[in-house]
Amino acid sequence: MAVVVGLIIVVVFAPLLAPYDPAAQDIPQRFQGPSAAHLLGTDELGRDLLSRVIYGARIALGVAVPTVAIACLLGLIMGVTAGYLGGAIDRGLVVIIDALASVPAVVLALAVIALLGPSVSNLVLVLAIAFAPGYARVIRAMVLSTKRRPFVESERALGASRWRIVRLHVIPNLFAPILVLMAMDLPSVIAAEAGLSFFGLGVPPPAPSWGTMLANGFDYIRDSPWTLIVAAVALAITTIGITLFGEALRDVVDPKLAGGRRGRRVT
Repeated sequence: MAVVVGLIIVVVFAPLLAPYDPAAQDIPQRFQGPSAAHLLGTDELGRDLLSRVIYGARIALGVAVPTVAIACLLGLIMGVTAGYLGGAIDRGLVVIIDALASVPAVVLALAVIALLGPSVSNLVLVLAIAFAPGYARVIRAMVLSTKRRPFVESERALGASRWRIVRLHVIPNLFAPILVLMAMDLPSVIAAEAGLSFFGLGVPPPAPSWGTMLANGFDYIRDSPWTLIVAAVALAITTIGITLFGEALRDVVDPKLAGGRRGRRVT
């Protein structure tokens, strides 16, 4: 929770927290280590690393949050449609979902972005399509279970329309697991964005993406290791922190799982 709250504060108040413009160059000060003027040092162009890390958090969440939201929306549409209607529609959508899921997210993103060119919108769209099958599978399974429950059968027997049943009974029962799945996917999307930016296919420079900083740090590691260290630590803390937050959220949503984990710790 501390990492997530801290990350949100950094993203919201980045202009106030960053001591310098993240794109401002100061060539005479390149490859400087941590000092009073530059708390985390400078990169190969003399840009302040602390400012670039702070604004890099904005890019990380600026890609991850809309990607997860769009993936969730696509998965919700496919999963509810397939699970509730069933029949040929279900079988056809399952084939599409399995086909998309068979291609790794990063591989799909590499292929599409190499054709369309690197941009934030292309990156968000491709990653959303790649992550949508995971949501569709979970939602379809839950819809199949929910629509057979007695309260849904009672509504159907009373003449309620499909839209009413889906809107009032099916979708509300999906909120908790979807929220957990979104929290667990955020670090994966952040890592995917950093990986694509590392290869030059993510957020185009001079935007201070953590992946771009990692790539530049590797190129100039013999001159100064600080760019690589700073970007790697920021990426590691963010992904690990959000992952642990997602696991804690899952324990809250599923008390049986939380109790099982406590029991294993006690034994």
